[in-house]
Amino acid sequence: MKVKRIVSFLPSATELLYEFGVEDDLYGVTHECKYPEEASLKPQVINSVIKSDELDSKEIDVMTCKLLNEGKNIFVIQENNLKNADPDLIIAQETCEVCAAYTSQVNEAIRILGGKPTIHYMNPRNMKEIIRSVIELGKILNKNEKANEIVESLEKRIKYIKNNVNNETSKVLAIEWLEPFFTAGHWIPEMIEIAGGVNLISKTGEQSRRLEINEIIKSNPDIIILMPCGFDINRTISEYKKNLKKNKMWEFLDAVKKDRVFAVDANSFFSKPSIRTVEGLEILAKIIQPEKFVNLKVSDKSFVKIGND
Repeated sequence: MKVKRIVSFLPSATELLYEFGVEDDLYGVTHECKYPEEASLKPQVINSVIKSDELDSKEIDVMTCKLLNEGKNIFVIQENNLKNADPDLIIAQETCEVCAAYTSQVNEAIRILGGKPTIHYMNPRNMKEIIRSVIELGKILNKNEKANEIVESLEKRIKYIKNNVNNETSKVLAIEWLEPFFTAGHWIPEMIEIAGGVNLISKTGEQSRRLEINEIIKSNPDIIILMPCGFDINRTISEYKKNLKKNKMWEFLDAVKKDRVFAVDANSFFSKPSIRTVEGLEILAKIIQPEKFVNLKVSDKSFVKIGND
């Protein structure tokens, strides 16, 4: 099949399409497709009914739960834009109905388009599957050589981390939402382990789940990494100050007392199963074993230590 017109329901797929150099064939994206910057100029075929920029963590959680409990969609299709895009390929996901357009939106798109497009799902749950997704999409796009080039570069960076970590046993807890607490699941536990940490509570490939502070206290991490889904560092710090800074139970934790709490740019490097998770791995290595990776370069404003003052 010769792919001529593509629609992406998935920000990580949009990033990869630009990496493949087929952005001129991309005729529709979601409201969350903001990397690279040019992607935000593409017609939006998916939008969210939750205005997350206007709500805090608790309000977003309440709204999300309400919609799910009522059987309503979080994401909606912009029908005219989808018809104008007229895709022969839609890239979507079946991993999480909260994070990105999901099965119901795919079914609705097929109905609107009369069953025309091919659907390609990208559902990685660990680092190996993220790498494999590059190869799989490369085959569909007839970009096998470019896919191999991308994978070779990513695997080289991963290997560098694996070969340079020591046997340090710092216990690391990654938190995906702050009010209420949620674990960081899917590929995050594996990333922590590759970066030389001992991952706490969650397991590789598992869905994120609600987390009680008593579980956090019982695990008593040496390092806490805050990565609220879709948030950048500034948003994360703002939520931290609002929800945790004066929390007496939180202050009891060793990681807090020892000033080893970090905020990362989750939206760019952790929340999505994109090829940029490899930079997320590099960020974790600099946090967990800073003395080993002091010369490793990562993006500006990709992580910061949150002080106790």
